[in-house]
Amino acid sequence: MALRSYCRQLVRLKHCVNDCTRNVSGSSLSFVRIKSLRESAGVFEQSSRCVSRWHRRSWHLGVSSQCTGGKRHSDTAGFSRWTLAWGVMAFSLFGSSDERTEEQKLEDELILLLKKAKYSMMTGELDAANVLLHKAVRLAHQMHNNDAIIYTYSMMANLAFVQGQLDNAEKLFKAAMSFMLSGGTPQDDNAVIEMSLKLASIYATQNKNELAEHGFQFCTESLEAKIEKQKDLPPESLSDEERKDTRLLLGLSLDARARYLAANHRFTGACKDYRHALQICQEEQGESHPQTLVLLSDLATVLDLQGKHDEALTYVKKAVELGQAAGHPDQHVLLGNMAGILMHKGEFEESGKLYKEALALAHAAGDGEAVEQLQEGLKELASRRDGQTESKADEQEPKE
Repeated sequence: MALRSYCRQLVRLKHCVNDCTRNVSGSSLSFVRIKSLRESAGVFEQSSRCVSRWHRRSWHLGVSSQCTGGKRHSDTAGFSRWTLAWGVMAFSLFGSSDERTEEQKLEDELILLLKKAKYSMMTGELDAANVLLHKAVRLAHQMHNNDAIIYTYSMMANLAFVQGQLDNAEKLFKAAMSFMLSGGTPQDDNAVIEMSLKLASIYATQNKNELAEHGFQFCTESLEAKIEKQKDLPPESLSDEERKDTRLLLGLSLDARARYLAANHRFTGACKDYRHALQICQEEQGESHPQTLVLLSDLATVLDLQGKHDEALTYVKKAVELGQAAGHPDQHVLLGNMAGILMHKGEFEESGKLYKEALALAHAAGDGEAVEQLQEGLKELASRRDGQTESKADEQEPKE
């Protein structure tokens, strides 16, 4: 029922291109500078106990967000052609101006605007990126270049999403999806599902739980069905990269839904999704991949919240050991998670050692947020120790 409902929403998007365009292209988005873009996927960071939310998400799939600097991947040939234009830009820009048609000159201008916008986003110049993207989308509409319109709207949506401008991000993602669907892109295209996943995350942040759950279900069920269909295809009809991208997108969808469920204290469902996402990540990216370590730690956090401290310790200990061997850049996060679990087990001495080690690493890494969280952990540890000391003293008092 939920899947059919969400599919109906996607079908309606095909008929609202003009409406979305009016809502978006005339909008004036206001952006403020942020210290880093690396946490753009960390939608559910409200829980102070879920220390693993500090870690950047690093699923290495072809549909990664433009604002992180990754290339977009699409199953559609037109979108691939637009992506290919970036590779030939250097050559085309230096062609003789006399030999260039007016259309080719406009395309060069558009590509240059997008390149500048992307660079501005990567360097944190978000106001400048916003101006450039608005110029680019107007030019793309002037050229009637649907591929460029889709690409630009998705860049604008990602920029709004990172900045927490969720209403604008929703409009922009819907605008991009409406152009894709009206152009014949199938609903189970990876690019459509990635945008649907971001919409679901937006709805979750806005506490629109029914829309969020329908969105997460649409993404996971569509990808699972797609993967099953791919099993029956001859090997030569599907590249290893396409197969891997689809599985990793499923892993990312499960991860996002798990975070949503955990934030709503639905830990059984969260554990199930984390386990499935972890399996996919281990198979596709390896035991020591940064995202594998994140998922091990996240799963441990949820198990800890359920009171399953021994099982949680097994997973987080594995993450710490693998992270140490691989030289993980956020090893202090993993150590902090392990310290918290040990504290909940009542192993205060070992917990204190790990908290202090993690704090030293966080200071060295210049991770102010982690330093703050670890200091809070140490305060909680001291409070628990004091409580335990008082309890023992009460037990030892002679009864009259």
